[in-house]
Amino acid sequence: MLPIIDRTGEEPIRRQIYRQLKEQLLSGALQQGEALASTRQLAGELGVSRSTVVEAYDMLLAEGFLESRQGSQTVVAAGIAMAAPHETATQPKVAQPHSMLVDFSTGKPDLSQFPRAQWIRLLCRSAQHLQPASYGYTGPQGYKPLREEIAAWLSRSRGIFVCSEDVFITAGATHALRILADLLCTNGGRVIMEDPCHKGLFDTLNACHCGIVPIPADDHGMQTDLLNGSEHAQLIYVTPSHQFPLGGILPAARRAALIRYAREQSIFVAEDDYDSEFRFTGAPITPLYALDPQRVIYIGTFSKSVFPALRIGFVLLPSELQARWRDLRTHNDIQNPVFDQAALASFLNTRSLDRHARTMRKHYAKRRQALANALTDYFGAEYSICGDAAGLHLAVRFHGKRFYEGFHAFCLERGINVSEMESHCIRKGNHMDELLLGYGHLPPEEIQNGVRLLADAMRAYAREQVAFDLGVSARADQMPDES
Repeated sequence: MLPIIDRTGEEPIRRQIYRQLKEQLLSGALQQGEALASTRQLAGELGVSRSTVVEAYDMLLAEGFLESRQGSQTVVAAGIAMAAPHETATQPKVAQPHSMLVDFSTGKPDLSQFPRAQWIRLLCRSAQHLQPASYGYTGPQGYKPLREEIAAWLSRSRGIFVCSEDVFITAGATHALRILADLLCTNGGRVIMEDPCHKGLFDTLNACHCGIVPIPADDHGMQTDLLNGSEHAQLIYVTPSHQFPLGGILPAARRAALIRYAREQSIFVAEDDYDSEFRFTGAPITPLYALDPQRVIYIGTFSKSVFPALRIGFVLLPSELQARWRDLRTHNDIQNPVFDQAALASFLNTRSLDRHARTMRKHYAKRRQALANALTDYFGAEYSICGDAAGLHLAVRFHGKRFYEGFHAFCLERGINVSEMESHCIRKGNHMDELLLGYGHLPPEEIQNGVRLLADAMRAYAREQVAFDLGVSARADQMPDES
């Protein structure tokens, strides 16, 4: 079959001829040993120059699809045809997306408020001022000026004093945790996690083949009194300044108990300080890292305070782990892009991040209040908010309600994206009356309308549950009495 030429498209004609002939060769439409038309003949039939066909044939010859011998025709090479891929008798149905009316996803910042014009200027200026050596490999620890600015920023924003040599740049919190799993938990090592926890990070550790040891968390964070030494773990992952997803602050006594446990077991604590810049009732909580910098690995990220696509985070790493970390990153992905690091260093140096964080803290506090007001409007006294006034989501307990596994899908069908707390639980059944409502990215009018839609959905869900329970009860009454 002759190739079909599209003279209006951007793909060169020689590439079109090459691609279509290759498809015929792979499918077996052109058989092994079969002679192809001469370049002159094919050019005439297609109405193109002979040199165009020669280029297409040359590409196929170079890749071994065709064979050509002096004084003979060009033929199809042996062993080219491939069988069509197997098709299963029944293909899985793909769920059709519903029109989204409100998205209560957690962890989404309001990107419309970010000073993009300033950021673009910083990127351009940083690229111009970087020395030629910075265009090469700059090492696995990260761009030194950025590490120095992060150390200074932590001092003024978190009240901890660190050396820039202890700062290691990452591509975010998930990347940091992945490296720590490789560093500390090879060959089926175990990680102690709060329960409930961040499902995405739980899945990351699972993918690293780590054994997960769940320790229940309450409204004040991990219940450290349940740690007894039988866990045999190599790492503890904890969110002490704003427990995800419940929102509590780990009290001083539990912090001290956690450090004592880590020392006794000779293991490390990974402290994820994921959104402490957005606390609305006082200064950010002093990190657990301040209690023992040689036992705690502090994980920070700029995904919420700057923007998620930046993909820059950092860890404060105990000296014992630094050489092995460098080795892992060198043989993994080497480093983060230097231009973004340089721009972020300038953003920190000019105190632009400090000002932006202050602005967004007020912005998010208003949205949090708008969500709380809407919940009161539609649920009255039938709900309570868990945890501290911080972050970009609320953990909400609805008194007397039960949200089963299908509630998320039930809401999606009505254009509402909302998560049950149970979806973040390792052990199920203890948080069935709680939902997570992200608000950072939602304007107040969307929050108000979204809570109204959620209230309607919850009433419809309750009616379905009652109908289901009545049906089960009726069927049970119809069963014969075995006695």
